[in-house]
Amino acid sequence: MKVFLFNIKHYLPAVISGVLIALSFPKPDLSFLAWFALVPLLVFLHDKNLKKSFIAGFITGLVYFFSTLYWIYHSLNHYGSIPLIPSLLSVLLLCLYLALYPGLFAFFYSYITKSSPLPSMVTAPLLWTSLEYVRSYFLSGFPWSSLGYSQYTFLHFIQIADITGIYGISFFLVAFNGAIADGILIKKRRLQRPLMPLYPTVLSLSIYILLFVGIFVYGNLRLNHDFDSKKVKIVLVQGNIEQDKKWDPLFQKYVMDSYKNLTLEALRYDPEIIIWPETALPFYFGKDKALTEELLDFQRQTGSYLLTGSMLIKNNRDPKSTPSQIYTNSAILFDKDSKVSYIYDKIHLVPFGEYVPLRSVLFFINKLTYGIGDYTPGSSHLKAITPYGSFATVICYEIIFPGLVRKFFLKGGDFLVNITNDAWFGTTSGPYQHFNMAVFRAIENRKPVIRAANAGISGFIDSKGIIGHTSSLFHRTSLYSEIKTNPTITFYTKYGDIFPYFAIVLSIILLFKKDK
Repeated sequence: MKVFLFNIKHYLPAVISGVLIALSFPKPDLSFLAWFALVPLLVFLHDKNLKKSFIAGFITGLVYFFSTLYWIYHSLNHYGSIPLIPSLLSVLLLCLYLALYPGLFAFFYSYITKSSPLPSMVTAPLLWTSLEYVRSYFLSGFPWSSLGYSQYTFLHFIQIADITGIYGISFFLVAFNGAIADGILIKKRRLQRPLMPLYPTVLSLSIYILLFVGIFVYGNLRLNHDFDSKKVKIVLVQGNIEQDKKWDPLFQKYVMDSYKNLTLEALRYDPEIIIWPETALPFYFGKDKALTEELLDFQRQTGSYLLTGSMLIKNNRDPKSTPSQIYTNSAILFDKDSKVSYIYDKIHLVPFGEYVPLRSVLFFINKLTYGIGDYTPGSSHLKAITPYGSFATVICYEIIFPGLVRKFFLKGGDFLVNITNDAWFGTTSGPYQHFNMAVFRAIENRKPVIRAANAGISGFIDSKGIIGHTSSLFHRTSLYSEIKTNPTITFYTKYGDIFPYFAIVLSIILLFKKDK
């Protein structure tokens, strides 16, 4: 016990860094803390061996991720029939994996800085950004809680995301942390290595000062720029349907009446497009003939386009493969005559939520969402074409994948719709984090984001990342806004994640060309 307590005390700076990072995210949303949250860890790593460095980074990551992702237990415990302790242990297991990335960051950082004259403000952001990018794609990817997301309200700073993506925001945050750490450690480094040249530190600091000035000038220009646009009147419907009633056949009429009544009330705004959330329909569209016809009859009365989420049953295109029918989580757009003008099938499914990976091995595990069997992912980045502009629809947590979202707009487009059901998360910080990540998809692609959620948070984000009307959690309501579309194709949309690619290449060079 004494040894354990001693170790915890020894790694206290690592714990502090983890806590500060976590506090910078919603909730409590103290975003300014991210600007120096990594300083305790970076200073601590200065004279530590590689083993202690990895442990310190791992501890930072474990505190950081468990504090920001704890809300996952709510879905497992309340809707997955998993008891409280096992559900928390499941979250801990995920966080133990995610903590490997800060652990590797600290390991490589310590390895490079042991003999390299390069300052922390150079090595730290390159390594952090590289590993954050790898985490976003490796093993299906889970880019939740990327450091840059903490700055969603700092609009002058984050406009650069239309060039660098979210990874550039993380880079410059870590660079600022590194500059503070360099200032704290410079005397100690000079005493340990009297012949160590100062020019790398001075030059790096000078370059960063110019870059930060440029970032804020660029941000001001983008925020004051008037993009060519046209206006579209949109209504979002937040049904706030309880999860235990959503798929109960006894409540099908209740669910449909809820959406229909809210929609009828919102017709006073004369909307051009009405949007219902993910899987809003309590039946398989097209399969249940009576409810399908009821929906189509209602749609004709609205005089508007209607986009809704629905589960679909389709015949397998390959007759030789099994099963003969597949299930998709889809978005369907009806025109004013109730004709289906667009169907998008969700591409990036949620592991264990919509399918079970390695099903033959993990045969004893069931997915959390309703439906027989696993869902089948879509494969086409389709856009809907309407008289009011073209738009892409991303479903649920697809919005957190910048590389996926940009592909919809490679050939243009006017706005982005995100339909989701965040009722799984309860009143935890999960829905707030999920909504705020959409700010960066708006800026990266210069597309207003319209978000319809079953229980909230629904709302509007313009193409500069400014959050407009939003709903409260677990309220039955509708929202109206006249959005400004944006046909711009940004550098990020066109070229993607060039910024983290450069970071990865430079990190590899630093690792293999370290001064001896």
